[in-house]
Amino acid sequence: MPTTLAAIDIGSNAIRLSIGRIENDRKVTVTDNFREAVRLGRDVFTRRAVSEETMETAVETFKRFREIIDRNNVTFTRAVATSALREAMNRDFFTDNISHASSIDIDVINPEEEARLIHLAVADKVSLGNKTALLIDIGGGSTEITLTVDGSIISTESFRLGSVRLLQVLEEKKQGEKKFNLLVQEYVEAAQRRLKKEIAGKKIDICVGTGGNIEALAALRKDLLGKERNGSFSSDDLSSMLKKLLSMSFEERIREIRLRPDRADVIVPASIILQEIVKVAGIDEVVVPGVGLKEGLMIDMGQTVYGEKKHSNRDQVMTSALEIGRKYSFDEQHGTSVAKYATMLFDQTKNLHNLSLDYRVILEAASMLHDVGTYISMTAHHKHAHYLLMATPIIGLNEEQMRIVANVARYHRKSFPKIQHDHYRVLSSEDRVVVSKLAALLRLADAMDNEHTSRVTSFTVGYKKPKFNIHLEGDGDLLLEKWALMNKGELFEEVFGLKLSVED
Repeated sequence: MPTTLAAIDIGSNAIRLSIGRIENDRKVTVTDNFREAVRLGRDVFTRRAVSEETMETAVETFKRFREIIDRNNVTFTRAVATSALREAMNRDFFTDNISHASSIDIDVINPEEEARLIHLAVADKVSLGNKTALLIDIGGGSTEITLTVDGSIISTESFRLGSVRLLQVLEEKKQGEKKFNLLVQEYVEAAQRRLKKEIAGKKIDICVGTGGNIEALAALRKDLLGKERNGSFSSDDLSSMLKKLLSMSFEERIREIRLRPDRADVIVPASIILQEIVKVAGIDEVVVPGVGLKEGLMIDMGQTVYGEKKHSNRDQVMTSALEIGRKYSFDEQHGTSVAKYATMLFDQTKNLHNLSLDYRVILEAASMLHDVGTYISMTAHHKHAHYLLMATPIIGLNEEQMRIVANVARYHRKSFPKIQHDHYRVLSSEDRVVVSKLAALLRLADAMDNEHTSRVTSFTVGYKKPKFNIHLEGDGDLLLEKWALMNKGELFEEVFGLKLSVED
Protein backbone atom coordinates (compact mmCIF):
# COMPACT_ATOMS: atom_id res chain seq x y z
CA MET A 1 0.00 0.00 0.00
CA PRO A 2 1.43 3.41 -0.98
CA THR A 3 1.71 6.08 1.70
CA THR A 4 -0.36 9.19 0.91
CA LEU A 5 0.88 12.65 1.90
CA ALA A 6 -0.67 16.12 1.95
CA ALA A 7 1.45 19.30 1.84
CA ILE A 8 -0.06 22.75 2.34
CA ASP A 9 1.75 26.00 1.52
CA ILE A 10 0.21 29.13 3.07
CA GLY A 11 1.75 31.93 1.04
CA SER A 12 1.15 35.66 0.74
CA ASN A 13 -0.82 35.39 -2.50
CA ALA A 14 -2.56 32.01 -2.20
CA ILE A 15 -2.99 28.83 -0.18
CA ARG A 16 -2.01 25.64 -2.00
CA LEU A 17 -2.54 21.94 -1.29
CA SER A 18 -0.70 19.04 -2.93
CA ILE A 19 -1.64 15.38 -2.56
CA GLY A 20 1.11 12.86 -3.24
CA ARG A 21 1.94 9.20 -2.88
CA ILE A 22 5.13 7.36 -1.98
CA GLU A 23 5.44 4.20 -4.06
CA ASN A 24 7.74 1.23 -3.53
CA ASP A 25 10.71 3.09 -5.03
CA ARG A 26 10.35 5.67 -2.20
CA LYS A 27 9.86 8.43 -4.76
CA VAL A 28 7.10 10.94 -4.08
CA THR A 29 4.62 11.41 -6.93
CA VAL A 30 2.25 14.39 -6.78
CA THR A 31 -1.22 13.29 -7.87
CA ASP A 32 -3.35 16.42 -7.28
CA ASN A 33 -2.87 20.15 -6.76
CA PHE A 34 -5.38 22.65 -5.39
CA ARG A 35 -5.09 26.42 -5.10
CA GLU A 36 -7.24 29.04 -3.40
CA ALA A 37 -6.58 32.76 -4.02
CA VAL A 38 -6.48 33.83 -0.38
CA ARG A 39 -4.24 36.90 -0.35
CA LEU A 40 -2.99 37.16 3.25
CA GLY A 41 -0.34 39.66 2.14
CA ARG A 42 -2.99 42.21 1.15
CA ASP A 43 -3.83 42.62 4.85
CA VAL A 44 -0.52 41.94 6.55
CA PHE A 45 1.72 44.15 4.43
CA THR A 46 -0.47 47.20 5.07
CA ARG A 47 -2.10 46.72 8.48
CA ARG A 48 0.21 44.07 10.00
CA ALA A 49 -2.62 41.63 10.68
CA VAL A 50 -4.98 39.26 8.85
CA SER A 51 -8.44 40.84 8.57
CA GLU A 52 -11.55 39.09 9.85
CA GLU A 53 -12.86 38.69 6.30
CA THR A 54 -9.65 37.06 5.06
CA MET A 55 -9.54 34.90 8.18
CA GLU A 56 -13.03 33.56 7.41
CA THR A 57 -12.05 32.82 3.80
CA ALA A 58 -8.93 30.96 5.00
CA VAL A 59 -10.98 28.91 7.49
CA GLU A 60 -13.40 27.86 4.71
CA THR A 61 -10.43 26.97 2.50
CA PHE A 62 -8.97 24.72 5.19
CA LYS A 63 -12.33 23.05 5.76
CA ARG A 64 -12.41 22.15 2.04
CA PHE A 65 -8.81 20.97 2.22
CA ARG A 66 -9.73 18.78 5.18
CA GLU A 67 -12.44 17.10 3.09
CA ILE A 68 -9.98 16.50 0.24
CA ILE A 69 -7.40 15.09 2.66
CA ASP A 70 -9.94 12.72 4.24
CA ARG A 71 -11.27 11.65 0.83
CA ASN A 72 -7.75 10.69 -0.24
CA ASN A 73 -7.04 8.71 2.95
CA VAL A 74 -3.96 10.80 3.65
CA THR A 75 -1.52 9.30 6.16
CA PHE A 76 0.61 12.38 6.91
CA THR A 77 -0.28 16.07 6.57
CA ARG A 78 1.95 19.10 7.07
CA ALA A 79 1.06 22.76 6.58
CA VAL A 80 3.65 25.54 6.54
CA ALA A 81 3.29 29.31 6.33
CA THR A 82 5.81 31.85 5.09
CA SER A 83 6.36 35.63 5.12
CA ALA A 84 2.78 36.92 5.49
CA LEU A 85 2.03 34.86 8.60
CA ARG A 86 5.59 35.34 9.90
CA GLU A 87 4.82 39.05 10.11
CA ALA A 88 1.14 38.94 11.13
CA MET A 89 0.57 40.22 14.66
CA ASN A 90 -2.46 37.93 14.98
CA ARG A 91 -0.78 34.83 13.54
CA ASP A 92 -1.40 32.77 16.70
CA PHE A 93 -5.10 33.60 16.54
CA PHE A 94 -5.09 32.68 12.83
CA THR A 95 -3.38 29.32 13.33
CA ASP A 96 -5.62 28.52 16.32
CA ASN A 97 -8.77 29.21 14.26
CA ILE A 98 -7.51 26.99 11.44
CA SER A 99 -6.62 24.20 13.85
CA HIS A 100 -10.05 24.26 15.50
CA ALA A 101 -11.89 24.35 12.18
CA SER A 102 -9.91 21.71 10.30
CA SER A 103 -7.67 19.84 12.77
CA ILE A 104 -4.70 20.97 10.66
CA ASP A 105 -1.80 22.54 12.57
CA ILE A 106 0.25 25.23 10.83
CA ASP A 107 4.00 25.55 11.21
CA VAL A 108 5.19 29.12 10.57
CA ILE A 109 8.66 28.54 9.16
CA ASN A 110 11.65 30.89 8.99
CA PRO A 111 13.26 31.95 5.66
CA GLU A 112 16.11 29.45 6.07
CA GLU A 113 13.70 26.52 6.36
CA GLU A 114 11.72 27.87 3.40
CA ALA A 115 14.91 27.97 1.33
CA ARG A 116 15.88 24.44 2.43
CA LEU A 117 12.52 23.00 1.37
CA ILE A 118 12.58 24.77 -2.00
CA HIS A 119 16.13 23.50 -2.53
CA LEU A 120 14.94 19.94 -1.85
CA ALA A 121 12.32 20.30 -4.59
CA VAL A 122 14.76 21.84 -7.07
CA ALA A 123 17.48 19.25 -6.42
CA ASP A 124 14.95 16.51 -7.19
CA LYS A 125 14.41 17.94 -10.69
CA VAL A 126 17.66 19.72 -11.63
CA SER A 127 21.22 18.38 -11.45
CA LEU A 128 23.10 20.63 -9.00
CA GLY A 129 26.14 18.40 -8.45
CA ASN A 130 29.58 19.90 -9.19
CA LYS A 131 27.96 23.28 -9.86
CA THR A 132 27.56 26.65 -8.19
CA ALA A 133 23.84 27.33 -8.42
CA LEU A 134 21.76 30.40 -7.72
CA LEU A 135 18.18 29.66 -6.66
CA ILE A 136 15.72 32.55 -6.91
CA ASP A 137 12.28 32.16 -5.36
CA ILE A 138 9.97 35.13 -5.80
CA GLY A 139 6.92 34.89 -3.59
CA GLY A 140 4.21 37.28 -2.63
CA GLY A 141 5.95 38.55 0.49
CA SER A 142 9.64 37.92 -0.02
CA THR A 143 12.35 36.85 -2.42
CA GLU A 144 14.75 34.12 -1.32
CA ILE A 145 18.17 33.98 -2.95
CA THR A 146 20.04 30.79 -2.20
CA LEU A 147 23.57 29.81 -3.22
CA THR A 148 24.48 26.15 -3.45
CA VAL A 149 27.78 24.43 -4.16
CA ASP A 150 27.81 20.79 -5.26
CA GLY A 151 24.20 20.36 -4.15
CA SER A 152 24.53 21.82 -0.62
CA ILE A 153 23.26 25.23 0.48
CA ILE A 154 26.10 27.50 1.54
CA SER A 155 24.03 30.65 2.10
CA THR A 156 20.54 32.01 1.79
CA GLU A 157 19.23 35.53 2.06
CA SER A 158 15.62 36.68 2.34
CA PHE A 159 14.68 40.05 0.83
CA ARG A 160 11.44 41.85 1.64
CA LEU A 161 10.77 42.12 -2.09
CA GLY A 162 7.61 40.11 -2.68
CA SER A 163 5.24 40.93 -5.52
CA VAL A 164 2.18 41.32 -3.27
CA ARG A 165 4.20 43.28 -0.70
CA LEU A 166 5.32 45.78 -3.35
CA LEU A 167 1.78 46.00 -4.68
CA GLN A 168 0.40 46.82 -1.22
CA VAL A 169 3.22 48.98 0.14
CA LEU A 170 3.41 51.17 -2.95
CA GLU A 171 -0.30 51.26 -3.73
CA GLU A 172 -0.90 54.46 -1.76
CA LYS A 173 1.68 56.20 -3.95
CA LYS A 174 0.13 54.88 -7.13
CA GLN A 175 -0.43 57.51 -9.81
CA GLY A 176 -1.32 55.29 -12.72
CA GLU A 177 0.32 51.98 -13.48
CA LYS A 178 3.35 53.46 -15.27
CA LYS A 179 4.25 55.57 -12.26
CA PHE A 180 3.68 52.57 -10.01
CA ASN A 181 6.08 50.41 -12.05
CA LEU A 182 8.77 53.11 -11.87
CA LEU A 183 8.37 53.15 -8.10
CA VAL A 184 8.75 49.37 -7.99
CA GLN A 185 11.96 49.69 -10.03
CA GLU A 186 13.36 52.25 -7.55
CA TYR A 187 12.31 50.12 -4.58
CA VAL A 188 14.08 47.06 -5.97
CA GLU A 189 17.21 48.97 -6.97
CA ALA A 190 17.52 50.14 -3.35
CA ALA A 191 18.14 46.50 -2.38
CA GLN A 192 20.89 46.01 -4.97
CA ARG A 193 23.68 46.59 -2.48
CA ARG A 194 22.61 43.57 -0.46
CA LEU A 195 22.09 41.59 -3.65
CA LYS A 196 25.61 42.37 -4.82
CA LYS A 197 27.08 41.40 -1.46
CA GLU A 198 25.24 38.07 -1.52
CA ILE A 199 26.35 37.16 -5.04
CA ALA A 200 29.74 38.99 -5.05
CA GLY A 201 32.46 37.41 -7.13
CA LYS A 202 30.77 34.04 -7.55
CA LYS A 203 30.59 32.47 -11.00
CA ILE A 204 27.10 31.04 -11.33
CA ASP A 205 26.92 27.82 -13.36
CA ILE A 206 23.14 27.53 -13.28
CA CYS A 207 20.28 29.77 -12.17
CA VAL A 208 16.95 28.22 -11.14
CA GLY A 209 13.75 30.20 -10.70
CA THR A 210 10.76 29.13 -8.60
CA GLY A 211 7.45 30.65 -7.55
CA GLY A 212 4.17 31.17 -9.37
CA ASN A 213 5.25 34.35 -11.14
CA ILE A 214 8.44 32.86 -12.57
CA GLU A 215 6.48 29.79 -13.70
CA ALA A 216 3.99 32.14 -15.36
CA LEU A 217 6.83 33.91 -17.19
CA ALA A 218 8.14 30.60 -18.52
CA ALA A 219 4.64 29.79 -19.79
CA LEU A 220 4.20 33.27 -21.33
CA ARG A 221 7.33 32.83 -23.45
CA LYS A 222 5.10 31.34 -26.16
CA ASP A 223 2.27 33.90 -25.97
CA LEU A 224 4.49 36.98 -25.69
CA LEU A 225 7.50 35.97 -27.80
CA GLY A 226 6.21 33.15 -30.03
CA LYS A 227 8.86 30.79 -28.64
CA GLU A 228 8.22 27.22 -27.58
CA ARG A 229 7.93 26.38 -23.90
CA ASN A 230 11.09 24.59 -22.80
CA GLY A 231 11.23 25.11 -19.05
CA SER A 232 13.57 28.10 -19.23
CA PHE A 233 14.01 31.61 -20.59
CA SER A 234 17.01 33.82 -21.32
CA SER A 235 17.76 37.20 -19.79
CA ASP A 236 16.95 38.72 -23.20
CA ASP A 237 13.61 36.87 -23.19
CA LEU A 238 12.90 38.31 -19.75
CA SER A 239 13.63 41.87 -20.91
CA SER A 240 11.39 41.44 -23.94
CA MET A 241 8.54 39.91 -21.91
CA LEU A 242 8.75 42.62 -19.28
CA LYS A 243 8.64 45.30 -21.97
CA LYS A 244 5.46 43.76 -23.42
CA LEU A 245 3.85 43.29 -19.99
CA LEU A 246 4.54 46.95 -19.16
CA SER A 247 2.82 48.00 -22.37
CA MET A 248 -0.35 46.12 -21.42
CA SER A 249 -3.00 47.18 -18.95
CA PHE A 250 -4.19 44.95 -16.12
CA GLU A 251 -7.34 44.14 -18.12
CA GLU A 252 -5.33 43.34 -21.25
CA ARG A 253 -3.17 40.87 -19.36
CA ILE A 254 -6.32 39.04 -18.29
CA ARG A 255 -8.01 39.22 -21.69
CA GLU A 256 -5.13 38.74 -24.14
CA ILE A 257 -2.73 36.40 -22.33
CA ARG A 258 -5.32 34.77 -20.06
CA LEU A 259 -3.71 35.53 -16.70
CA ARG A 260 -5.80 35.14 -13.55
CA PRO A 261 -6.63 38.49 -11.93
CA ASP A 262 -4.49 37.61 -8.89
CA ARG A 263 -1.57 36.92 -11.23
CA ALA A 264 -2.11 39.79 -13.68
CA ASP A 265 -1.50 42.46 -11.04
CA VAL A 266 1.64 40.98 -9.48
CA ILE A 267 3.50 39.63 -12.49
CA VAL A 268 5.03 43.01 -13.41
CA PRO A 269 6.54 43.69 -9.94
CA ALA A 270 7.81 40.09 -9.88
CA SER A 271 9.38 40.47 -13.33
CA ILE A 272 11.12 43.69 -12.29
CA ILE A 273 12.53 41.96 -9.19
CA LEU A 274 13.80 39.05 -11.28
CA GLN A 275 15.33 41.32 -13.91
CA GLU A 276 17.34 43.22 -11.28
CA ILE A 277 18.67 39.98 -9.75
CA VAL A 278 19.58 38.59 -13.18
CA LYS A 279 21.47 41.81 -13.97
CA VAL A 280 23.44 41.79 -10.72
CA ALA A 281 24.33 38.09 -11.03
CA GLY A 282 25.26 38.29 -14.72
CA ILE A 283 22.90 35.44 -15.59
CA ASP A 284 22.12 34.44 -19.20
CA GLU A 285 19.38 31.87 -18.55
CA VAL A 286 16.83 31.03 -15.85
CA VAL A 287 15.81 27.36 -15.57
CA VAL A 288 12.22 26.87 -14.37
CA PRO A 289 11.58 23.29 -13.11
CA GLY A 290 7.97 23.98 -12.07
CA VAL A 291 8.41 22.99 -8.43
CA GLY A 292 8.45 24.94 -5.19
CA LEU A 293 7.84 24.89 -1.48
CA LYS A 294 5.02 22.37 -1.37
CA GLU A 295 6.96 19.85 -3.50
CA GLY A 296 9.96 20.25 -1.21
CA LEU A 297 7.70 19.78 1.78
CA MET A 298 6.40 16.57 0.22
CA ILE A 299 9.94 15.23 -0.33
CA ASP A 300 10.90 16.20 3.24
CA MET A 301 7.90 14.30 4.59
CA GLY A 302 8.85 11.27 2.47
CA GLN A 303 12.41 11.32 3.84
CA THR A 304 11.01 11.46 7.38
CA VAL A 305 8.71 8.49 6.73
CA TYR A 306 11.64 6.33 5.58
CA GLY A 307 14.19 7.65 8.07
CA GLU A 308 16.37 9.11 5.30
CA LYS A 309 16.24 12.68 6.58
CA LYS A 310 18.85 12.52 9.34
CA HIS A 311 21.86 11.85 7.11
CA SER A 312 21.01 14.41 4.44
CA ASN A 313 20.09 16.95 7.10
CA ARG A 314 23.40 16.45 8.95
CA ASP A 315 25.34 17.14 5.75
CA GLN A 316 23.35 20.33 5.13
CA VAL A 317 23.71 21.54 8.74
CA MET A 318 27.47 21.07 8.77
CA THR A 319 27.92 22.67 5.32
CA SER A 320 26.04 25.70 6.61
CA ALA A 321 27.96 25.71 9.91
CA LEU A 322 31.29 25.64 8.05
CA GLU A 323 30.21 28.59 5.88
CA ILE A 324 29.18 30.55 9.00
CA GLY A 325 32.54 29.77 10.64
CA ARG A 326 34.38 31.08 7.60
CA LYS A 327 32.18 34.17 7.55
CA TYR A 328 33.40 34.94 11.08
CA SER A 329 37.04 34.03 10.30
CA PHE A 330 37.17 31.12 12.76
CA ASP A 331 40.09 28.73 13.30
CA GLU A 332 38.79 26.03 10.95
CA GLN A 333 41.24 23.32 12.00
CA HIS A 334 40.41 23.84 15.68
CA GLY A 335 36.66 23.95 15.08
CA THR A 336 36.78 20.78 12.98
CA SER A 337 38.90 18.94 15.57
CA VAL A 338 36.68 19.93 18.49
CA ALA A 339 33.57 18.88 16.53
CA LYS A 340 35.19 15.50 15.84
CA TYR A 341 36.15 14.97 19.49
CA ALA A 342 32.71 16.09 20.70
CA THR A 343 30.82 13.63 18.49
CA MET A 344 33.21 10.83 19.50
CA LEU A 345 32.44 11.67 23.14
CA PHE A 346 28.72 11.72 22.38
CA ASP A 347 28.94 8.25 20.79
CA GLN A 348 31.04 6.78 23.61
CA THR A 349 28.81 8.12 26.39
CA LYS A 350 25.34 7.22 25.03
CA ASN A 351 24.41 5.36 28.20
CA LEU A 352 25.50 8.34 30.27
CA HIS A 353 23.75 11.28 28.57
CA ASN A 354 20.72 9.28 27.24
CA LEU A 355 20.14 11.78 24.44
CA SER A 356 18.72 10.83 21.04
CA LEU A 357 20.82 11.01 17.88
CA ASP A 358 18.97 14.23 16.93
CA TYR A 359 21.20 16.04 19.43
CA ARG A 360 24.42 14.69 17.93
CA VAL A 361 24.36 17.13 14.99
CA ILE A 362 23.41 19.98 17.36
CA LEU A 363 26.52 19.24 19.45
CA GLU A 364 28.63 18.91 16.29
CA ALA A 365 27.49 22.30 14.99
CA ALA A 366 27.93 24.03 18.35
CA SER A 367 31.41 22.52 18.67
CA MET A 368 32.42 23.61 15.19
CA LEU A 369 31.33 27.20 15.93
CA HIS A 370 32.06 27.55 19.65
CA ASP A 371 34.83 30.13 19.09
CA VAL A 372 33.15 32.36 16.48
CA GLY A 373 32.83 35.07 19.14
CA THR A 374 36.52 35.85 18.69
CA TYR A 375 35.39 37.66 15.52
CA ILE A 376 34.12 40.38 17.90
CA SER A 377 36.74 40.08 20.66
CA MET A 378 38.82 37.47 22.45
CA THR A 379 37.51 38.88 25.70
CA ALA A 380 34.21 37.17 26.64
CA HIS A 381 34.14 35.49 23.21
CA HIS A 382 31.78 32.81 24.56
CA LYS A 383 29.16 35.54 25.11
CA HIS A 384 29.77 37.00 21.65
CA ALA A 385 29.36 33.50 20.19
CA HIS A 386 25.86 33.30 21.67
CA TYR A 387 24.47 36.41 20.04
CA LEU A 388 26.26 35.82 16.73
CA LEU A 389 24.73 32.35 16.47
CA MET A 390 21.30 33.61 17.47
CA ALA A 391 21.57 36.15 14.64
CA THR A 392 23.00 33.71 12.06
CA PRO A 393 20.71 30.70 11.56
CA ILE A 394 22.23 27.39 10.49
CA ILE A 395 20.33 26.00 7.51
CA GLY A 396 18.71 22.71 8.51
CA LEU A 397 18.07 23.64 12.15
CA ASN A 398 14.87 25.17 13.48
CA GLU A 399 14.66 28.05 15.94
CA GLU A 400 14.49 25.80 19.01
CA GLN A 401 17.55 23.86 17.87
CA MET A 402 19.43 27.11 17.15
CA ARG A 403 18.74 28.30 20.70
CA ILE A 404 20.34 25.10 21.99
CA VAL A 405 23.35 25.50 19.66
CA ALA A 406 23.88 29.12 20.76
CA ASN A 407 23.63 28.23 24.45
CA VAL A 408 25.96 25.24 24.17
CA ALA A 409 28.56 27.47 22.48
CA ARG A 410 27.97 30.14 25.15
CA TYR A 411 28.83 27.68 27.93
CA HIS A 412 31.95 26.14 26.39
CA ARG A 413 34.02 28.12 28.95
CA LYS A 414 33.76 30.26 32.08
CA SER A 415 30.37 30.33 33.84
CA PHE A 416 28.22 27.21 34.19
CA PRO A 417 24.62 27.37 32.90
CA LYS A 418 22.57 29.36 35.42
CA ILE A 419 18.85 30.01 35.71
CA GLN A 420 19.71 33.67 36.33
CA HIS A 421 20.94 33.93 32.73
CA ASP A 422 18.02 35.15 30.59
CA HIS A 423 18.96 33.19 27.46
CA TYR A 424 19.16 29.96 29.51
CA ARG A 425 16.05 30.61 31.62
CA VAL A 426 13.78 31.06 28.57
CA LEU A 427 14.54 27.52 27.40
CA SER A 428 12.16 24.71 28.35
CA SER A 429 13.28 22.61 31.32
CA GLU A 430 14.05 19.74 28.91
CA ASP A 431 16.22 21.97 26.72
CA ARG A 432 18.06 23.35 29.75
CA VAL A 433 19.07 19.79 30.66
CA VAL A 434 20.19 19.17 27.07
CA VAL A 435 22.29 22.36 27.03
CA SER A 436 24.01 21.41 30.28
CA LYS A 437 24.84 17.91 29.04
CA LEU A 438 26.10 19.03 25.63
CA ALA A 439 28.10 21.95 27.07
CA ALA A 440 29.78 19.52 29.49
CA LEU A 441 30.82 17.31 26.55
CA LEU A 442 31.96 20.33 24.52
CA ARG A 443 34.23 21.53 27.34
CA LEU A 444 36.03 18.18 27.34
CA ALA A 445 36.32 18.18 23.54
CA ASP A 446 37.67 21.74 23.56
CA ALA A 447 40.24 20.76 26.22
CA MET A 448 41.52 17.98 23.96
CA ASP A 449 42.59 20.66 21.48
CA ASN A 450 43.49 23.31 24.04
CA GLU A 451 46.59 24.38 22.09
CA HIS A 452 44.84 24.34 18.68
CA THR A 453 47.33 21.80 17.37
CA SER A 454 45.00 18.79 16.84
CA ARG A 455 47.54 16.42 18.41
CA VAL A 456 44.94 14.00 19.82
CA THR A 457 44.26 11.32 17.20
CA SER A 458 41.87 9.16 19.22
CA PHE A 459 40.71 8.44 22.75
CA THR A 460 38.68 5.95 24.74
CA VAL A 461 36.52 6.43 27.79
CA GLY A 462 35.42 4.15 30.58
CA TYR A 463 32.99 4.92 33.36
CA LYS A 464 31.66 3.23 36.41
CA LYS A 465 30.41 5.33 39.28
CA PRO A 466 31.98 7.27 40.78
CA LYS A 467 34.77 7.42 38.13
CA PHE A 468 35.02 8.53 34.51
CA ASN A 469 38.33 7.75 32.83
CA ILE A 470 39.72 9.15 29.57
CA HIS A 471 42.72 7.68 27.78
CA LEU A 472 44.22 9.88 25.04
CA GLU A 473 46.31 8.79 22.08
CA GLY A 474 48.19 11.07 19.71
CA ASP A 475 51.38 12.92 18.91
CA GLY A 476 53.79 13.43 21.81
CA ASP A 477 53.10 13.15 25.54
CA LEU A 478 49.87 15.23 25.35
CA LEU A 479 50.66 16.75 28.76
CA LEU A 480 48.98 20.08 27.95
CA GLU A 481 45.83 18.35 26.71
CA LYS A 482 45.66 16.17 29.84
CA TRP A 483 46.19 19.21 32.05
CA ALA A 484 43.41 21.09 30.21
CA LEU A 485 41.01 18.15 30.62
CA MET A 486 41.49 18.13 34.37
CA ASN A 487 41.01 21.90 34.50
CA LYS A 488 37.89 21.96 32.30
CA GLY A 489 36.14 18.89 33.68
CA GLU A 490 34.22 20.51 36.52
CA LEU A 491 30.96 21.05 34.61
CA PHE A 492 31.09 17.45 33.35
CA GLU A 493 31.55 16.20 36.91
CA GLU A 494 28.65 18.32 38.17
CA VAL A 495 26.23 17.36 35.38
CA PHE A 496 26.95 13.63 35.33
CA GLY A 497 27.92 13.06 38.96
CA LEU A 498 31.24 11.40 38.10
CA LYS A 499 34.86 12.10 39.03
CA LEU A 500 37.01 12.74 35.95
CA SER A 501 40.47 11.19 35.64
CA VAL A 502 42.91 11.13 32.72
CA GLU A 503 44.90 7.94 32.32
CA ASP A 504 48.54 7.89 31.18
